[in-house]
Amino acid sequence: MRHISRRLSSLPLPTLLAAMVLMSPLRPPPVDRTAPTTLVTGRVLDPSGQPIAAATLSIPARSLSTTSSADGRYVLAVPRNATSETVSLQATKSGFGMRRLGVYLNGDTVRADITMTPAAERLLERESVYSTAAGANAATHRLRSSQVAADRTVGMATASPAPGIAGVATKSSLGRSDRRMSISVRPPSREHGNTEAYDHIDENPFRSPRVAPLSTFSVDVDRASYSNVRRFLARGQLPPKDAVRIEELVNYFPYDDAAPSAHGAPLRVTTEVSAAPWNPRHDLVRVALRARDVDMRRAAPSNLVFLIDVSGSMNGPGRLPLVKEALGLLVHQLRAEDRVAIVVYAGNAGLVLPSTSGDDKQRILAALDGLEAGGSTAGGAGIRLAYDVAQKSFIAGGTNRVILCTDGDFNVGQSSDGELVRLIEERRKEGSFLTILGFGMGNYKDAKMEKLAGAGNGNYGYIDDLLEARKMLVSEMGGTLITVAKDVKLQVEFNPDRVQAYRLLGYEDRLLREEDFANDAKDAGDVGAGHTVTALYEIVPSGASLDVSLPDVAAFRYQRPQGERAATDELLHIALRYKAPDGDRSQLEMFPVRAERRAASESMRFASAVAGFGMLLRESPLAGELTWARVLDLARSARGRDEAGYRGDFIRLAEKAGALARPERTGMRERQD
Repeated sequence: MRHISRRLSSLPLPTLLAAMVLMSPLRPPPVDRTAPTTLVTGRVLDPSGQPIAAATLSIPARSLSTTSSADGRYVLAVPRNATSETVSLQATKSGFGMRRLGVYLNGDTVRADITMTPAAERLLERESVYSTAAGANAATHRLRSSQVAADRTVGMATASPAPGIAGVATKSSLGRSDRRMSISVRPPSREHGNTEAYDHIDENPFRSPRVAPLSTFSVDVDRASYSNVRRFLARGQLPPKDAVRIEELVNYFPYDDAAPSAHGAPLRVTTEVSAAPWNPRHDLVRVALRARDVDMRRAAPSNLVFLIDVSGSMNGPGRLPLVKEALGLLVHQLRAEDRVAIVVYAGNAGLVLPSTSGDDKQRILAALDGLEAGGSTAGGAGIRLAYDVAQKSFIAGGTNRVILCTDGDFNVGQSSDGELVRLIEERRKEGSFLTILGFGMGNYKDAKMEKLAGAGNGNYGYIDDLLEARKMLVSEMGGTLITVAKDVKLQVEFNPDRVQAYRLLGYEDRLLREEDFANDAKDAGDVGAGHTVTALYEIVPSGASLDVSLPDVAAFRYQRPQGERAATDELLHIALRYKAPDGDRSQLEMFPVRAERRAASESMRFASAVAGFGMLLRESPLAGELTWARVLDLARSARGRDEAGYRGDFIRLAEKAGALARPERTGMRERQD
């Protein structure tokens, strides 16, 4: 060693420096922290097509790695150095030969499935195969990483964080257990620390139009229930019944309905009538609203306040680390005219980042990257401060919105549902809307967050993985951030000459009194750009045998006999009310629907499959002849183009739910016959 040192010391300085560079360990080239990211997702399988759990997927040049879940799925967020480039993805697992793939990063999401050969058959095999991207939005959900195990670690930690998204770590676990959990319709017991909270849902019953001719409800664009249900099924467990809100399951998916004209009303209504799949003697009516699209490149500037829960309950997998990654995706979509501030709360609330131009991504991402979880949860103080910050930077004619990221476990200061709802109702008058993104598990407060989003002229989603974050904050950014119609209400009047009984599927917590429909002071749901909203009514038509129970009600003394009503072929009549985002007076539109049953469209078949999925999860007594096999048949027949892969994801979830469900609803007997 001394001999080597003497020889090195005798070298000229330039030669010595060059030698030191050559002798130093190779390091990956630097990557711009503000660079866009591509989600690499896929499955790890053996040669027979069976999933391989706990395989390590890594991109050594970027110090990124993750682990495949129990069903072989994985997802990696990979920053790009350029518009497109190729990286080497490596898969390893004890007992299997190592695999290498060259993955072409071009777009938001690429799919890379990997087949690993047991080492006993081939000791080592290397292969370079390029996986291709299907486009930014087209491939986002082609293969979801939705069935990840419950112990998934989304936040990753190494000496140098992955560039591109603040807080994106470089090592994550997508599940290490291949053990199926016990089948239950209840969440894990509180004995194991579970305190998740859901409001009780009483399913809408059948009603007679001679007693209650009007059905009135607030439109709902929330989709949190679907991704939350997916989280339970990913853990090999049926969700709690009250976590299943049928309208949110149905509205998770886009449908092929006509959009409104560019310069007309912001909403367009489509209707159709067909046979109910679970009872062919009944009609199923689909009422669909489609909102006007907005080109986000030309949209009015946005004033956003990220309100982030950094209390102790947000520490761990699927919580604060995933919040950082999710918001990082949104930051990359911002323009110079957009502005972002960051407010956090734990025991107290504080301003981490004052309102900053969306062009200064480095500063915004660095602020996100520095967040750590710990302490109690003063949610009320955080909400007040976030609205104060939003008001200070308010953009007249722009999008002003608070984005709250939390598990809903508030426990300091104003924490009751009533106190928080009143606080948000008061602050919404200032013109800033509210989006709530739910995270975490075990202590998740779904009921609280649904109430708060409704009070804040807002929307509510549950983020279970990065692909869901991409869906809400990138692919559907306009619908999440830009409201095109607020206080949207529907009122349906049924013709008693054509309808014996009816029921609304879902919307149980959105029902309104008849007189609320024309009351502009009554708050209702808000619809974002490009959103689709679907409501389904099951109807027992006149002439069919009445095979449902109706409450006994005395006859009305002054009701007009049938002969005194004008004959009509109308089945029902729809009235729609909505306000402009900055308006105080509602607009009224009306649409009659004829009693004309037709073959179900693709949209009707898929929507009814999703509604049936929800009914079976809820073990509804009104599910009639429905089985899991029938749900799958309907969904498969209506999968259509499915460019984003959402419907394929649903089919896989229905298959998993059917395998976990009670035997009498599986439909296996019908398949064997």
